[in-house]
Amino acid sequence: MKNSINVLMILITCTALYAQKGTFEKEESFHRYAEYIEDKAITWGYLSVPEDWNQPASDSIKIAVAVLKNSQGKSDAEALVFIQGGPGQGNVDDIWTWQNHPLRKNHDIVLFDTRGTGYSQPRLCPDLGKEFLAILAKNQSPSKDEEQKANAALACKSDLIKKGINIDSYHSTSAAKDLHALKKSLGYNQWNIYGVSYGTYMAQVYANMFPNDISQLILDSSIADISEYYTANTTNYMTSLQKVFNACKADENCTNSYPNIESVFYEVIADLEKNPITVAVDKYLVESESFTFNAEDFKVALQQALYNKQLVEVIPLLIYEFKARNKIALGNLVPAFSALLSMDYGVYFCMSCNETLPRNDLEELQQRSENYKGLQGPLSFYKSDFTVCKKWNIQKDSILYQDLNNLKESTMQVLVFGGEFDPITPEGNAEKTANLFANGTAVTAYTYGHVPSFTPIGIEVVTAFIDTNEFPKKEVFQKAPKLEVVSAITVNGGVSAMGNSLNEQDPMFLAPLLIALGVALAFIIAHGIKLIRRKYKNFSDKLVRILCLVTSIFGIITLIGFTNALLTTVDQNFYILAFGLPNAYDYLYIFMWIFLGLLAVTFIFYTLKIKQLNERSILFTIIFSNILIAVYFLYWGII
Repeated sequence: MKNSINVLMILITCTALYAQKGTFEKEESFHRYAEYIEDKAITWGYLSVPEDWNQPASDSIKIAVAVLKNSQGKSDAEALVFIQGGPGQGNVDDIWTWQNHPLRKNHDIVLFDTRGTGYSQPRLCPDLGKEFLAILAKNQSPSKDEEQKANAALACKSDLIKKGINIDSYHSTSAAKDLHALKKSLGYNQWNIYGVSYGTYMAQVYANMFPNDISQLILDSSIADISEYYTANTTNYMTSLQKVFNACKADENCTNSYPNIESVFYEVIADLEKNPITVAVDKYLVESESFTFNAEDFKVALQQALYNKQLVEVIPLLIYEFKARNKIALGNLVPAFSALLSMDYGVYFCMSCNETLPRNDLEELQQRSENYKGLQGPLSFYKSDFTVCKKWNIQKDSILYQDLNNLKESTMQVLVFGGEFDPITPEGNAEKTANLFANGTAVTAYTYGHVPSFTPIGIEVVTAFIDTNEFPKKEVFQKAPKLEVVSAITVNGGVSAMGNSLNEQDPMFLAPLLIALGVALAFIIAHGIKLIRRKYKNFSDKLVRILCLVTSIFGIITLIGFTNALLTTVDQNFYILAFGLPNAYDYLYIFMWIFLGLLAVTFIFYTLKIKQLNERSILFTIIFSNILIAVYFLYWGII
């Protein structure tokens, strides 16, 4: 009996030690759209690791992993691991990005959801972002927003603790150990690491702890100094925004369309402080079906716009639409806020409160923000994290500190990207980060914002760096398309609605429209020929058909014209559609009103002369078809 107990204890101990090293088990695809991923060269699975790496017997958690095998079918290919940012952003969900990425030709691509995020288990407070959106939607003061945000975050913390989750074990050091265990479990000797945004900090921690794991390191939109991540938030934001103001001032078309853009920016802040704008939104976004834009929402909307080059180009237009209080256009921004808050915020606060906020200075942030008087303080969206973490850490005796001094001793090649307009990890961070390593090179991505390595030039640079082990020329992004600030736009809220309808390609919704178009086209051909051959002797028959024919021509031209305008504008800048169309398409609105006028005249004439007309059912069908086309324009809001 005693021997049996000893054997059992040995087995338990061995199992605990084995789990501590990390074990990878293959699974069927757990992706929510698995049925659409027709790629059999993907290995799905979970890495089981201890929740607390310092406690071998602690509960085991699961890290979701997807390995996209190289397209060449090599059994000994090198791997590249992608580390997502946030913190709290999932990774595996974006597998589509990597299926046809050039790097996959010669490399296995390893995607994993950082502990606590995405498909990893447990997942920490995935619905907290929805609560934050509901808070932002309210018409209340920034201090009230901060209070409610803190209460929601603390409720999340309390729930995690009740579930037995060790919230002090979710940070970059644990993530680094997870990666080290994953490398061993998958059988790679070394691999390449590719981190973006906050993932660059996790990548640096990993490189500092396990330098021999890494062959090459790519850091995009990097954190150069974690103690400046929040402290420099306002300065970074305003420096990037000033570049947009300067670009507009240097562009005659922009200056004419949006005069005094910088002054208007501050005027809008002052106006929204007193008079917020409430817009209608879909219930699936906000339960109350309304969203109130105050000054803080305006500031963070512009800050997020600086992340993306095409959004940077519409910032002057966006500022002026806030000034005009265009509720339809501003309502289109709310889905973007929802996407911004789609992270797993339990992990966000575990990491931020463990390793980031305690090393940043709220007082210094506020002092630096005073350099921008009209801004009226730091962005509450970020400043509120200090409030949350102060309460989150109230019972903690110590704060995690990660010394990155070992980075200078590593021999790995490090390529760092910095976007010219990046408002959160500014372009200067790239050079500072590169200098942390013995063999680092920084590249400035001119005209781009956050995470520029996923642009066409960026993908080309990354692929060449990994494949050839050679650094790119620092001027490589100078060939990027010039920033073109959007101007001369005719604002029409119906344009975005039409674009969304056509993009969804719902057959049930579009079928009546397509049938109406078919009927109109058939009528034009058939009755046009009859009119040319003078088949109609009755004046009323002839006139009503001419009216129907001309009305149908204008209806078809107008609908096709708007569709073509949408497609052309998408190629220019997708985000223009949130506001309207370029002035070059103003003739379409004229055509539309001519179409509606002709339709009204045709309907009245048909009604008055109905007893004198032949083939009344055919005439009714074409008139009804044109009315249906008009109804679609009315439904979209273009009329």
